[in-house]
Amino acid sequence: MTAKSSHWTREQLLVAFNLYCQLPFGKFHSRNPDIVRLAEMIGRTPSALAMKLVNIASLDPVITNSGRTGLVGASKLDRTMWAEMQHDWNQFALESQTMVDALLAENKATLATPLTTEIIEDDADVSYAAESKTAQTKIRVGQHFFRRAVLSAYAGRCCITGLAHPSLLVASHIVPWRADKDNRLNPRNGLCLSTLHDKAFDQGLITITPDYTIKVSTSARQFADNRFASEWLIALEGKQMTLPEKFSPSAEFIAWHNEHIFLRD
Repeated sequence: MTAKSSHWTREQLLVAFNLYCQLPFGKFHSRNPDIVRLAEMIGRTPSALAMKLVNIASLDPVITNSGRTGLVGASKLDRTMWAEMQHDWNQFALESQTMVDALLAENKATLATPLTTEIIEDDADVSYAAESKTAQTKIRVGQHFFRRAVLSAYAGRCCITGLAHPSLLVASHIVPWRADKDNRLNPRNGLCLSTLHDKAFDQGLITITPDYTIKVSTSARQFADNRFASEWLIALEGKQMTLPEKFSPSAEFIAWHNEHIFLRD
């Protein structure tokens, strides 16, 4: 994928946008080994690819609203792809991730960032039984993208506890996989949670309110005499979750979880 001009091709932009979704904001620099590897594969310099990631960041309201300075303007083509990504996350995730995986396979390379090399756990809500092998492959590629995008947004830490061990973290869907096929791979439909809190969230024992505080169901309070449950679940009531660096959870998805999953009195 050699560059023939100063203009970025669609294929090169797909790689850049995919990498934007996979890397924490603080790793957008030309010395990052993942940027160095992929830049060579697409015929760009590490500096050019790192600058493109900053261009993309200038389109992300979560980043620009945080007061970060030094973000440069994006091109018309950058804006077009940003809109395309936001409009259909499923298609973007599959197309961009398939392209990156093919490049890595062709060059017999892997990425260095721990978040991008962790093997994902299958979402408990995802069923592969009735799917063809081709469909199963697409699902796994999509789940791979979703996990890495969500974990990178939260810098590899549980947004409730701060736990930072990748093997104990889950990219948890706010609106379950089965309930919204259009947002299965949308990182704004995800939270980075520990395996324990992912299960509690899926079962409706906890939820997140519109102001990003944690609410604990009365159903969990029956275990108040259990020290573990008291410290790791019940004590969370009213605490603020840690917000992501990008792809903040959608208010619409949070409202859905509050209404349809959370166990009320």
